[in-house]
Amino acid sequence: MVTSVVEVRGLTVVRGRHAVLSDLDVTIGDGVTGLLGPSGCGKSTLLRSVVGVQRVAEGSVTVLGEPAGSEPLRHRVGYVTQAASVYDDLTVLENLRFFARVLRIPDARTDVERVLAAVDLATSSDAVVAQLSGGQRSRVSLAVALLGTPGLLVLDEPTVGLDPVLRRDLWALFHRLADDGTAVLVSSHVMDEAERCDRLLLMREGRILADDTPVAIKAAAGADDIETAFLTLVEARGAAT
Repeated sequence: MVTSVVEVRGLTVVRGRHAVLSDLDVTIGDGVTGLLGPSGCGKSTLLRSVVGVQRVAEGSVTVLGEPAGSEPLRHRVGYVTQAASVYDDLTVLENLRFFARVLRIPDARTDVERVLAAVDLATSSDAVVAQLSGGQRSRVSLAVALLGTPGLLVLDEPTVGLDPVLRRDLWALFHRLADDGTAVLVSSHVMDEAERCDRLLLMREGRILADDTPVAIKAAAGADDIETAFLTLVEARGAAT
């Protein structure tokens, strides 16, 4: 049974005359949950709805028992967008101190030290962000999202464009965070990252095709890998319509 962290019920998001999400129901629990699907399928829209920054046409999203985007969730949900969310002309430490003040984090100095250690950037704290590698910049954004020890961490394609070693290291970090009690919801369009998730949501054209463990999804589709399972599910959905 899934311990509910996020409850999405009847969620519909319309852009122009097109329904990006249509009457979506999904429950997201503890651990690392992957949201996988092709670009443009609605992953980012769903993540923004969970964070509470997306205008919705119908339905509801509840996060940690509160309406998505509500004041009680301000320090309980961390969000990392695809675009850089830190200041290039500041050092890593200056960025973290700034955001800690904005968020009014109690004992900010200790919390900044904690997140620096969590993302393995303590030795680079005095480096200007513009001079960092892509992987390091991703970790700075992640460190900002970890301020205040969130109960839910929402990550929108955090490994895009990174080399395999950096991707591996970030996924290891996501699991360490989950082991420490932070639920992690991470999106990707890279199918081989599915195997790194505790639970998996496969998405296409604004709908959830599958919601289970990677092993169970592959078994149900009679496939050896997630990409083949995804294609099998797409073909089955097409045959049924």
